Amino acid sequence: GQGGHAYLREWLWWAGLLCMGVGEAANFAAYAFAPATLVTPLGALSVLVSAVLSSTFLNEQLNVHGKIGCILCILGSTVMVIHAPQEEEVSSLESMAEKLKDPGFIVFAACVLVSSLLLIFVAGPRYGQSNILVYVLVCSAIGSLSVSCVKGLGIALKELFAGKPVLKEPLGWVLLVCLVICISVQINYLNKALDIFNTSVVTPIYYVLFTTAVMTCSAILFKEWQHMVLDNIIGTISGFLTIVSGIFLLHSFRDVPFTPDLLPLFLQQGRADLRTPWRGTDRHRSCQHQPLLLSEDKGSQSAEEEKEEGESV
Repeated sequence: GQGGHAYLREWLWWAGLLCMGVGEAANFAAYAFAPATLVTPLGALSVLVSAVLSSTFLNEQLNVHGKIGCILCILGSTVMVIHAPQEEEVSSLESMAEKLKDPGFIVFAACVLVSSLLLIFVAGPRYGQSNILVYVLVCSAIGSLSVSCVKGLGIALKELFAGKPVLKEPLGWVLLVCLVICISVQINYLNKALDIFNTSVVTPIYYVLFTTAVMTCSAILFKEWQHMVLDNIIGTISGFLTIVSGIFLLHSFRDVPFTPDLLPLFLQQGRADLRTPWRGTDRHRSCQHQPLLLSEDKGSQSAEEEKEEGESV
C-alpha cells in the first residue's frame, strides 16, 4: 500500500503481465489497420469480458448496476463502430515522419512531457498518496504518446513484411525506444495507483482519461476529425459517453448490493403504505364483521346456558 515495487517478486504478477502482453500484441495489430479513435474506446470490451469472467470463475457478484453497465458498454461500442472516423492514409514511415513534424503535434507532445514531469517530480511526492489523479494523469498522458509510437511501428512492420528495408530507417528504432520508455512509465505509475487506491476507482478514471488523451492525440496527429460530418461527430461522442457511463456503473457500484432499502424514500413509503392496510385488517376488525362475530358470540353463550339448564334439570 506504499506504492513500492514488491510485486516484482510475485510470479503471479509476471504471469498476468505476460497475458496482458499477448492481449496488447493483438491491440498493437489493431492500431496498424484501424483509427486509434476507434480502437482505444473499444478497449471497454475487455472490461466487460473481465467482469463476466470474474463473476463466472471467481464467484464475484455482478449486481444490477454491473449488468446495466455491460449493456451500455456494448451499445456504446456499437455506436462508435457505426460512426467511426476515417484517418488520413499513412502508408510509409516517410509520411509518418512528416506527420510527426507537424507543429500541432510537437506542441501537444511538449505539453504532455512537461506536464508529466511536473506530476512526477513535483506533485507526486506531495499529493501522490492522497490524490488519485496524480499517477493516473501520468499514465494517461504518456499513454497517448505510446499509442502514436504503436501506430508508427505498425506501419513499419507492414513495410517490413512487404520486403522494404525498414530496419535501416532510424525512425523505426526511435519509435521502438520511445514505446519501451512510455510503457515502462505507464506500468510503473499505474501499479502505484493500484497499490494505493481501490481498483474499482482507478479503473474507470484511468479508462476515461487515457481514452480522452488518445483521441486528442490521434485527432491532432492523424487529422481523424477533419473530414467528419456532424452526424458522425455526434455519434462518436455519444458512443464514447455511453461507454464511459457503462464503465462507471460497472466499477463504481461493484461492491454496492442492490436491495429494496436502497430505493428512494418516496418509493419506500409507497411500499410501506401497501403493507399497512393488510396489517390494519389484522389488528382492527372491520365494522362489517362485528355483527357476525357478535352473533356468533351470542350463539355460543346461549348454547352454554342451555347446557347448564339441562344439567340442572
